[in-house]
Amino acid sequence: MLFKKGAEAYLYKETWYLKHIIRKQRIKKDYRVSELDWTLRVARTVREANLLRNAKIAGVPTPTVYEIDKRETTLIMEFIEGQRIKEILDELNAEARETLSRQIGILIGRLHQNNMIHGDLTTSNMILTETGKIYLIDFGLGYNSTSIEDKAVDLHLMKRALESTHYRVSEQVFSKILEGYSSITGPAPMKEIYDRMESIRKRGRYLRVS
Repeated sequence: MLFKKGAEAYLYKETWYLKHIIRKQRIKKDYRVSELDWTLRVARTVREANLLRNAKIAGVPTPTVYEIDKRETTLIMEFIEGQRIKEILDELNAEARETLSRQIGILIGRLHQNNMIHGDLTTSNMILTETGKIYLIDFGLGYNSTSIEDKAVDLHLMKRALESTHYRVSEQVFSKILEGYSSITGPAPMKEIYDRMESIRKRGRYLRVS
């Protein structure tokens, strides 16, 4: 069953060896040379699988990858039962929202501490299970980087996503995300990344005004 249609891939919810799974298939782009297109899709499929695995090793809950099919540029991975944080964040009481936000910051901190960039940090790509565990999903735009700039961009995109989708509580949520993030990275690296994020924000504002 088609679960979600994205610009780069289609997601299908299926049963695979009695397991509920997501089959993520990267789709062919007709505007690219066929051979180059396949090479890019294979590379991105393998990269995403590696990021999901390495994030899990770093202590960030992610779907388990069961199979990589390079020929079909497809990942078969665990389907995570739960609620997207996008759908519940605004309705939580202040204490529960702060606790959840701090935990999100801890997970992002673990990613960045291990030089992994998610690339699409939004509450749509975070799932809360019944046991209270937060899973990060969809690493399709992710990559590895030691760059302060890349980590700052990741956080900046998270902040912008909150302001767009959860504008009423975005300040409260992001301050707690930073608190959790700093508990992993330490205050000095956190300040360097935060200062760079502010620089990125000002650059963006300048570009919009001009």
